[in-house]
Formats: sequence, C-alpha cells, structure tokens
Amino acid sequence: MAFAFDTLGYSQRLRDAGIKQAQAEAHAEAARDFIMAELVTRKDLETALKGQSQGLIIWLGSMMIVAVGILATLIKLL
Repeated sequence: MAFAFDTLGYSQRLRDAGIKQAQAEAHAEAARDFIMAELVTRKDLETALKGQSQGLIIWLGSMMIVAVGILATLIKLL
C-alpha cells in the first residue's frame, strides 16, 4: 500500500503563514522523510504479531510440559 505526503500543500501552508519559500520547501521535505520513515504498515504489524504469537505458543507449551511433569511427580509421591 502506498502512502503519499503532500509536500506541495504542506509548503504552501507554511508560505501562507509567512515562512520563506526555500525554508518551507526544506521543512516539507524533512517532514515527509521523517513521517514516511516512521509509518507502520499492516504488513509490519502482521509480521510482528506472527512473531509474538509463535513465541507465546512456545511459552505456553513449555509451561504445560512443566505442569504435567510437576503433576506426575506429585502423583508418584503421594
């Protein structure tokens, strides 16, 4: 999915507010670079969630094995 940042509109608003054209354009470009670098996409979220869910499954499986082991040991002792 592509995202667009309207640098022309952004710099126009800055110029309308009294900022010089060169400064407004530089500010718009810098803002676009920072915004686009920090933008999170759905694919980024899906990848992160997939990794976390796999880790959670492994953790829960380990806890089940430990619980069954403790229960088996208690049954043998009693």
